Amino acid sequence: MTIQSLQKVDHSALKANQLTIITLNILAFIFNLPVLAAFVAVVMGLGSLLKVPGFLPLYRYVFKPLGILKPDVLNDNPEPHRFAQFLGFLFMTAGSIALFLGASILGWGLVWLVVALATLNAFGGFCVGCAVYYWLGRFNIPGFTKTPPAGIFPGMKPKASA
Repeated sequence: MTIQSLQKVDHSALKANQLTIITLNILAFIFNLPVLAAFVAVVMGLGSLLKVPGFLPLYRYVFKPLGILKPDVLNDNPEPHRFAQFLGFLFMTAGSIALFLGASILGWGLVWLVVALATLNAFGGFCVGCAVYYWLGRFNIPGFTKTPPAGIFPGMKPKASA
């Protein structure tokens, strides 16, 4: 059995990211603004490159200072969350391209898939992208080296330490 070191991950920063993705994508759909969906894709892509939640500045400078979200720092692996954001970026990019090419059903369907999965994570504590990361690790796919924290179902939010 491999011993892995967990890192401190602020799940409120992740939640702020998810809430922003949900809100902006719903607004993009309501007002039929594919450019807003593309903006979300770009921010998620930049976050993936920088290895941080894409909308982290909103958490740091709005959500946290206003007391909307308080830090929720847990021992966790950041890699599955980064992978989940990257998957979201891929789906948002594909959805945006479909929208700009006139394939509205496909485009909005992909955007709504991201909304649904972000909602499941933000309000249900289950990260599908994280579960996929851990699943790929079970098949020894290179780069997917982390295992879930002890006693945690793959993809579920870890419990706070006592």
